[in-house]
Amino acid sequence: MRNVMGSWPFVFGFFLVMIVWALVNTLFLEHVLHHKAFDPYPYILLNLFLSMLAGVQAAALLIAAKRADAISSEVALHTANNTDDIKTLIKENTALIAQVKSNTDLLEEIHLHVTNIGLKVGAELGRFSPIPSQVEDTPPTPSSDDA
Repeated sequence: MRNVMGSWPFVFGFFLVMIVWALVNTLFLEHVLHHKAFDPYPYILLNLFLSMLAGVQAAALLIAAKRADAISSEVALHTANNTDDIKTLIKENTALIAQVKSNTDLLEEIHLHVTNIGLKVGAELGRFSPIPSQVEDTPPTPSSDDA
């Protein structure tokens, strides 16, 4: 009902009905049929219908406002619940990121120890350079194979 009464077609149709009512009662029934109008000039019946229409529209506006308030309050509650859930998820995510960082640091430390053990074992077997830090820090020296 509120969608119909709150539209331009309703407004134009409403004005059209009032104009037709006045023309039929004033021109046609009053002047052509000689004083046989069912609602003469002060248009008391039309005024009654307009008053009833205003009452129905006021009730429709109040109902629509109550419905809009109810929807707004539900949206606000839903938003508040979602905000709390998102805060909880962010805290959990932050904790997980800290654990991943800790595990990554431990993994890098384990990798360093395994690499050192491998280099030490390789050096003992004669396959690798005995000191890896010197190999990485010193520039490469030309060997007889490069020439």
